[in-house]
Amino acid sequence: MPMSSSRRGERESMSRVDTAWLRMEAPTNRMMITGVMTFTTPLALDELKQVIGQRFLSFRRFRQKAVDRPAGAYWEDDEDFDLDWHVRVTALPGKGRKAELQSLTSQLASSPLDQARPLWQFHLVERYGAGSALITRLHHCYADGMALVQVMLSLTDVEAQPLKKVELERAWLKRDRGTVTERLLQPARAGLRQASYLGGRMLSRGRELIEDPGKLEQLAQGGGEVLRELAVALSLSDDPKTRLKGTLGATKRVAWAEPLPLGEVKTLSHALGCTVNDVLLAAASGALRSWLLEQGGDIDGLTIRATVPVNLRPLEHARQLGNHFGLVFLDLPIGEPNPLRRVERVAECMQGLKRSKQAAVTFGLLAAVGMAPAPVQRLALELFSRKASAVATNVPGPQAPMYLAGCRIDDLMFWVPQNGSIGVGISILSYNGRVHFGLIADARRIPDPQSVIDRFAPEFEKMLLIALMEDWTAPITAADADATLARHATAVRRTSEKVQKTRGARVHRRKSVV
Repeated sequence: MPMSSSRRGERESMSRVDTAWLRMEAPTNRMMITGVMTFTTPLALDELKQVIGQRFLSFRRFRQKAVDRPAGAYWEDDEDFDLDWHVRVTALPGKGRKAELQSLTSQLASSPLDQARPLWQFHLVERYGAGSALITRLHHCYADGMALVQVMLSLTDVEAQPLKKVELERAWLKRDRGTVTERLLQPARAGLRQASYLGGRMLSRGRELIEDPGKLEQLAQGGGEVLRELAVALSLSDDPKTRLKGTLGATKRVAWAEPLPLGEVKTLSHALGCTVNDVLLAAASGALRSWLLEQGGDIDGLTIRATVPVNLRPLEHARQLGNHFGLVFLDLPIGEPNPLRRVERVAECMQGLKRSKQAAVTFGLLAAVGMAPAPVQRLALELFSRKASAVATNVPGPQAPMYLAGCRIDDLMFWVPQNGSIGVGISILSYNGRVHFGLIADARRIPDPQSVIDRFAPEFEKMLLIALMEDWTAPITAADADATLARHATAVRRTSEKVQKTRGARVHRRKSVV
């Protein structure tokens, strides 16, 4: 139980799962959630600091340091708290365009936070385009991605002139309908306590169970549903070797793509009878497939896995901070050449995960890891890492424009850390009617993540076009795709004109603001 924290300087015990994320920190994978916001007008430092002081620091946790000791981790008030250290001003070299902002974000995502202070920082780029940019770094032990997005949105307003009080629900989707969170939430919650207990029991037997799948199968046959799920999760085969897997370095690189219209994604998902999440993850699979093929990889029939975080608490409770999510292993069918069949396979896998308690099981394992001896922690981390090649997150954001310190937020993106030897992170976030794609990758695995992220939109457009085919269930080759493009040249031209018109209107709005 947490100790009393009513007086300044007293300690508060850290939860087991938060402790696990604190102890996952490594030079090859910094356990930070990194975010970027861009603004249509310049953001003033003094006004930013005022908002952070009034709203961000209303969460007492952000004035506290994370202290790790062999007997357990705890939160402790920072007696020397200095807001100026946490809110920094920086500038981009040259003309300060997107490439320079991505380079700075990559550098910060690769750099550790100061363990002697509360583990978060804001970096204000005063001049970016016609406005400014804000890079945020926050250690995962403070909050999961869903909670952090909620916290960041609590700093914003729905009007340029801040109101005295804006209820968070006005700036956020009150219910997370139709997403992976909603579909997995209820079944995942069931059995959390049992999963945590069984996770501790299994990890206590360490390598014996992990290296002998037969014993895992025996446990699964004799136990209940949660125990069976736990045995299945631990006995998953290692992910196949591709250029995405291998030794990691200390350098991370980030990139983001031009956003897609959310309405078009919804239209395609309705036509295919699946969710928006299914379509977007299928597009991500296609982008990775295209890149791997260009690198000379043999991926025929290949399937890799991505770990997908699943929220395990009601959305309205996300502001309570901490980590309350499990992980599910989602198949990404990169060896499937037919784009729409990739959608089908992703949707089919998601349906199977919906009926499982895999998220609760991994939450229980993380809780057990947080209190396990260091050798067992490393073993468990290695276990999770071997079974996936990427981390994929999809967070629904507000569908109306938001303002921070009176400045309108144009674009926003975030990246969650990868654990262990996983070197690729895919981030999807919807905001103001658009879908934003981001990628973070270890420089040894993907030296130029922009070359991957730029394939997301073409993969989505390919799905749209092939959906027009009379028989898209038949095997499809590159020649088939070219023929489809030729037959539907008019539709392609109209789509292109629509995209250009939308982008032109966006540029005109930016200029009119200036």
